[in-house]
Amino acid sequence: MNDFYFAMLPGIDHEEMIWLEELTKKYDPDTRQRFLMLYQGRRKDPQTILITCLIGFAGVNGVHRFLMDQILMGVLFLFTAGFCLIGTIIDAINYRKLTWEHNKKISMEIAAMLGRY
Repeated sequence: MNDFYFAMLPGIDHEEMIWLEELTKKYDPDTRQRFLMLYQGRRKDPQTILITCLIGFAGVNGVHRFLMDQILMGVLFLFTAGFCLIGTIIDAINYRKLTWEHNKKISMEIAAMLGRY
């Protein structure tokens, strides 16, 4: 498998690419391909998280938290208007960090599922 497959993921930054290459460096090509397919299906794009976070300013808060499988926080954002928009503003500023933490957790789960980590 080509080493540049991770670079084709939408919105990937350098830190995430290095993390994925380090996580999968001992994988054989077939396992690495399965990892990539599973990761692409569950990975969240930072731009999508930002856009859904900004939807909170139009009225529906917490959509980005639901997308990142944080159901309780999504419900709290929904019923408190994004903690009076303060939480929505903070999430809009920190959307890359939120997305990176979610994607890192997902990559670890997939690596554990494949039994190679």
